[in-house]
Parts: sequence; structure tokens; C-alpha cells
Amino acid sequence: MSSSPRYLADRTPAKLSPLSNRTPYDIPIFAAGTVAKLIDEGYTGYLIRITNDDMAGPGTIGNTVLANEKDNDEVGRVLGVRKIFNLNYGNHMMDAVSRSELRSRLIFLFRLLRIDTVICYDPWGHYEENPDHYVTADCVEAACWMAAGDKDYTEHFAAGLRPHAVTGKYYFARFQQRVNRIVDIGPTFEKKIDVNLMNKAQGPAGDTGAKLKADLAARKQRLPLLGDNDETANREYIKRFVLKGDVALGAKYGLSSAEQFHYIGPEPSELDGYVKQNAVPL
Repeated sequence: MSSSPRYLADRTPAKLSPLSNRTPYDIPIFAAGTVAKLIDEGYTGYLIRITNDDMAGPGTIGNTVLANEKDNDEVGRVLGVRKIFNLNYGNHMMDAVSRSELRSRLIFLFRLLRIDTVICYDPWGHYEENPDHYVTADCVEAACWMAAGDKDYTEHFAAGLRPHAVTGKYYFARFQQRVNRIVDIGPTFEKKIDVNLMNKAQGPAGDTGAKLKADLAARKQRLPLLGDNDETANREYIKRFVLKGDVALGAKYGLSSAEQFHYIGPEPSELDGYVKQNAVPL
């Protein structure tokens, strides 16, 4: 774990790209507090959604795609990102997609947008069964350093782009991973709840609290936790059940709430430090 639980921005202003296979679910649950905090500190956010979520949501496949697209737009709006990019791959099928194709699309976006920091699934996270998660994570990791090269996809340079390295990476995981960065999301916890309220198609947030309240009322029961209206029911349900892990993690570090990551940052230059300390005038 990080010796210092509070996050300090690497540098601002900068460009941030949260990437997700299922943005209405992944980013809101695992990283919305950190994304909101970075944007508050001056980052410009771009949301990249890899799949169209056609296997996760209500009704027919067509209805599911539309419902998730609407949720994703609302997630981006509440987070305050500048633009959303939908790559529209099939959900649960990323292991059938050419990794070099996805990697090249990400390199193009990283160069075009001059991305400094990414937030996505950990390519080294253990026990991840969803191919969308581990394939995307693997391609993101490769694209981050390949985007800095001057010999990969040189047609980009003819179009006016330039090499650009992504130097900050916040990786999250559903199961075991190396954790070396704890982010204090106390100041953005309510914003994280706002974001999760937009997660209606897939859950586990969205309108779940109001639905539970209505179901209990039909059985002549109530939970005081859920309050007297749907808005309170949804917010309190999210706090108590959906984001309880953030509260428990924060308590370990004396914080009200926190998110955890495998963080990889820019490497300090030994040469630059040596020159600064030892160079003398001619």
C-alpha cells in the first residue's frame, strides 16, 4: 500500500482518459471518485468506451445497447468529461478481436488527444474471467508506450499527429492485484454517487434503491435506511450496499472513503538529476 493515502495530482493541466469495457458500470464502481478528483484538479477528461454493452442490460439486445448508450452519455456528463468515444465492439467478445487493431485505435486517440493519464482495468490483475477486461487492459498498456514511438503508425504523423507517451496509469481490478496507491475520495464521494445513479441499465446502482423500496411497500414493509422518497432510497442504497467497499477501505487509512489502484507513474531521470547536481560552467 502507499505510505501516503492521499492523492496529489501529478501535474495540471493535463489530459485524462478513463477507459472501460462497460463504462456505465466499470468506471462508476471502481474509479469515479478518482476521475472526478482529477478533473476537479484541472485535468481534461475523455471517456473511451470499448464495447457496446449488448450483453448486459434490460430487454432485447437492441434495447440493451440503447439503454447503455444513454447511461454512458449521462455518466460522461456527470463526470464532466469533454468528449466520449465509443469504439462499439461486441460485449464479451474482445478475445475474438485483433489486439493489434484495438491497440492501433488507442494509439491514435492517445496521440490525438495528448493523453497523459489513463484509468482502466489492470493488465496484471488476477482471476479476471471477462475477456473484455483483460484484452482491453493488455492493449491499453501496450498503446501507452507505443504511442511515444516515432516508427509506429507513421501515417499518423502525415495527418499532423506527433508521438506522445502516456506516463500515468491508474489500474483497478475486481479481484487480486498489486495496490500501491490509495486515493482519498472523500471530497468527491457524493459525485461518485451521482455517477452511479446514472447506471440504470446494468446496475447494481441506478434505481435499485427505489425498486427495493417499492417492493417492500407491496409487502407492507419498509427499511428506514431508504427514507421517504425515491431519490433518498437510491442514494442511501448506493452508499450502504454498492460503495460499502470504498467506505471500508477509507476507514483503514483514517479516511471517509477511498479507491485503490496499481499506479504506474513517470520514471524520474537519473541523468537529469546527475546533471543538475554536478554540471559546472565552462
